[in-house]
Amino acid sequence: MQRVISLDTETTGISHRLGDRVIEIGAVEVIDGRISGRQFHTYLQPQRSVDWRAQRVHGISDAMLVGKPLFASKATELLDFLGGSEMVAHNASFDVGFLDNELRLAGIPGGLGRHCRVTCSLQLARRRWPGMPNKLDDLLQRLGIVHSRGLHGALKDAHLLAQVIPHLR
Repeated sequence: MQRVISLDTETTGISHRLGDRVIEIGAVEVIDGRISGRQFHTYLQPQRSVDWRAQRVHGISDAMLVGKPLFASKATELLDFLGGSEMVAHNASFDVGFLDNELRLAGIPGGLGRHCRVTCSLQLARRRWPGMPNKLDDLLQRLGIVHSRGLHGALKDAHLLAQVIPHLR
């Protein structure tokens, strides 16, 4: 049995090194190439405001995050969901950088790589279709996967990526 988790995050901005934080995590389980129905999804309180440029991408406002849990309270659940899987993210260095930073801030050592094998679907797409545009929207169009993406959303994008993954191998 091959267990793959497609994962996406939404954030307050573009750089965890500058203090930006994760505000949404979506992860979808794929077993032997088929979406199993199991998923992990949460919004998070980032303890800082959402940059207006990021809000234009995902539509998540500060007001929407009031009362949401801190990453530290959801970290074990996330790591349990990812445990032992191959985790695939589009431009994985972005998501993994943010999640590793969140784990560090929560006092959890070692990063995601201790819990799952990380694969970047953008790198896979670039190998499969060299010289072509390989953003997630490009892949969805190229593969004829019907969607109405609009604003980015971590769970929505994880579901779309889960449909792309079988075409990248």
